[in-house]
Amino acid sequence: MTGEFFEGTRLLGVVAPVKDYQFCWQLNNRLRFDFRINHDIEIQLTKKQRKYFFGVYEFQETNNSLQHFLYNNQCDGEYLLPEFKHLDFLWLLKGDLVTDEKLNDLINCIKSMPAVQLVTELVQDKIRNKGHLIF
Repeated sequence: MTGEFFEGTRLLGVVAPVKDYQFCWQLNNRLRFDFRINHDIEIQLTKKQRKYFFGVYEFQETNNSLQHFLYNNQCDGEYLLPEFKHLDFLWLLKGDLVTDEKLNDLINCIKSMPAVQLVTELVQDKIRNKGHLIF
């Protein structure tokens, strides 16, 4: 199931020590995106007999089938992807081809935002818990 879900996707890791809604507001204003929280695809993990909820924001581009999903990587001291504890957000691009040029343009736009300290593409083969990203 993970292979099918991640087929043709690109994944970014973002370090931006701000609240998820503030980050999305900045993205929406600066990049003219329309990220909205989608409670239907919120990720729920149970660890240490406790439930953790990781918010997922979604944005659908208008002229193609590319969807953007922005995951909050932290919830009350737990991580959606524990192998990337230093990342605040995970950004999944899915549904249409994303060229290296388009991805680099997006990375540069994100990096130009004041709250952002780091943006990097994540190599999916290196992600041990990528099943946590499936909604």
